[in-house]
Amino acid sequence: MTATSLPGEVTVSVPATSANLGPGFDALGLALELRDLVRARREPAGTVTVHVSGEGVSTVPRDESHLVVRAAHAAWDAMGEPRSGLTLWCTNVVPHGRGLGSSAAAAVAGVLAARALAGAPDDPAAALAVATALEGHPDNAAAALLGGLTIAWTTDDPPSTPCAVRIEPSPGLRATVLVPDVELSTETARGLLPATVPHVDAAHTAGRAALLVEAVSRRPDLLLEATEDRLHQTYRAPAMPATAELVALLRARGWAAVVSGAGPAVLVLSARDRQPDAESLREQAGPGWRVLDLRLAPVGAVVDTVG
Repeated sequence: MTATSLPGEVTVSVPATSANLGPGFDALGLALELRDLVRARREPAGTVTVHVSGEGVSTVPRDESHLVVRAAHAAWDAMGEPRSGLTLWCTNVVPHGRGLGSSAAAAVAGVLAARALAGAPDDPAAALAVATALEGHPDNAAAALLGGLTIAWTTDDPPSTPCAVRIEPSPGLRATVLVPDVELSTETARGLLPATVPHVDAAHTAGRAALLVEAVSRRPDLLLEATEDRLHQTYRAPAMPATAELVALLRARGWAAVVSGAGPAVLVLSARDRQPDAESLREQAGPGWRVLDLRLAPVGAVVDTVG
């Protein structure tokens, strides 16, 4: 593709994601039909302008430190492409700091926008590598890129490489997200995890994570047992006591409730014919919580180009 035929503007739509799903720590991710939209236009080198609406409008930066810009620059660097200037229009819908993959959405949007503006072919593996380097782990980025249910891992042999496979979720699966009015940084949540865990807890969690793939893809009736976790949620509870209390309450009533990602949002997975009533969930959560009834996103990030 010649320089004159490169797209001058692209739009990228990226879904929200919920990682871990209980026992699948740093491995499982689920794409949710709640999408951020980024429109990106090439500008002369050195020129960066960022427009933001929606979530984070009063807090996110408007310069080169904005995550979408940093992701675009990282993508160009990885490709050996010179950095262009950028004008961005970011319409943020995914809640920030709640465990719903807002940073992964921004990283994926920036990487895909940069690759499209450079005329690069679709390459999910290359995009995942750059997004993971920014995120630190591939679970949310994989689901944001591929949609559906994803299993992500990083190869042990140097150079370590993030990898992911997509699995089709059961068509009868629904997701309900309870979003509190407080934020929690991923760094804070990860800082509470111990360096080691008891072998019995690791074995229990490994079995439940394997069962969870079956539950999400074919057997929603197994969701309550499959979402049991002993690896991370209990250790993180002191940073989000209201979340831990709500998860315990919902699970005691038979719902497959887990901490969404690093929290503090709560994800409830259910079969469509046995979906919890939103008003009932709102009453159980109490004031300060939003209830979002979401479809799973079968398609991950989508890029549209404008000449």
